[in-house]
Amino acid sequence: MNGMSGAGVKRGRPPAFDRTTALTAATRLFWEHGYEATSVGELTRAMGIKPGSLYAAFGDKKSLFKEVVHTYGRSPVGAFIGTALEEEPTAHGAFRRILCEAAAVYPDPSHPAGCLTISAATNVTVQDAEVAAFLRDLRNANLAAFETRLTTAQQQGELPAAANPRALAAYFAAVIQGMSQRARDGATTMELTETAELALDAWPQAQD
Repeated sequence: MNGMSGAGVKRGRPPAFDRTTALTAATRLFWEHGYEATSVGELTRAMGIKPGSLYAAFGDKKSLFKEVVHTYGRSPVGAFIGTALEEEPTAHGAFRRILCEAAAVYPDPSHPAGCLTISAATNVTVQDAEVAAFLRDLRNANLAAFETRLTTAQQQGELPAAANPRALAAYFAAVIQGMSQRARDGATTMELTETAELALDAWPQAQD
């Protein structure tokens, strides 16, 4: 009996189980279909594991999703906004880079279109409101980072005193979210680059 039990455990979570590979498969499903429309059965089939192994390795579906999002946020595809804010010496350069990279990243055919944290909470039910709040908090954290960077730019003279950092941050956040949805609707990098260039025209005249 013990031998049969051990074999059962191996079938549930084989030695070949690779957490990174499993997370990659889960990420693609959540990114393509959203949290609500992705079932545990679809996840386990894509991840190559049994339901019991999913719960043992990741907890429930909600916990798996949160791990997926955090992993995505550390990847080049998910982290380009924060990277640009950190690396560019000027705020204008940072937002130009963010918008141009969004135009390239969001329609990239090597992964699902758009941004995972923008699109994955579509049609979330009341019972899963925590998931929607989780993603909303992440998006609002980006908004706060935008405002902080723009406020600093104003204090340093890059933005004129009459500029409104909060409104400008909200504007760029709205453009980025819109670019994500346009990519999911089939927009090309060329179209999104044109959108990015138009959005940058709203930048207040910098003081020399």
